[in-house]
Amino acid sequence: MPKSSPSDTALAAGPSTVDSALKTDRVVIPVVGIGASAGGLEAFTQLLANLPASTGMGFVLIQHLDPGHESHLADILSRVTSMSVSEVVDGQVILADNVYVIPPGVTLTLAQGVLRLTPRGDKRGLHLPIDIFFRSMAEDAFGKVIGVVLSGTGSDGTQGLEEIKAAGGITFAQDPVSAGYQGMPQTAIEA
Repeated sequence: MPKSSPSDTALAAGPSTVDSALKTDRVVIPVVGIGASAGGLEAFTQLLANLPASTGMGFVLIQHLDPGHESHLADILSRVTSMSVSEVVDGQVILADNVYVIPPGVTLTLAQGVLRLTPRGDKRGLHLPIDIFFRSMAEDAFGKVIGVVLSGTGSDGTQGLEEIKAAGGITFAQDPVSAGYQGMPQTAIEA
């Protein structure tokens, strides 16, 4: 019979137990946050198609999405990898060898290995969902984090990568030559 993990037991017991299990003896897996904007679908697709199905890591994909439109990103990406790909649900525990995709219209953060969603609301102006998620990764109590910036314009992700690195995490940026849009990876590399 397979041995259940503390997080499996906590999920079966209910939400209040999840928090206590996460704070005690939960097995911590590395979390890989991957951010992209323009050109992100192609970059995500290439990355996932070339990753082995069993890495022992959990992958969280953050893309700039129109808050008013439904996203099919999880469905599209599930066609290129044998890992389970799903849209994030608030309170979800990150499991190894799974891919989690940000839904539209929300801000995503990580707290003690748990994904948290908050409504973005009607806020206009600059929204930096990659920096917000990366910052929360850097602050996460369990600390095993990797930040990756892929194709996109602007600089979203750069500050977050700096915070991940300062917290002892690992950071990567796509080679701008291979990116559909070079702004985000180039800015990250220069920083």
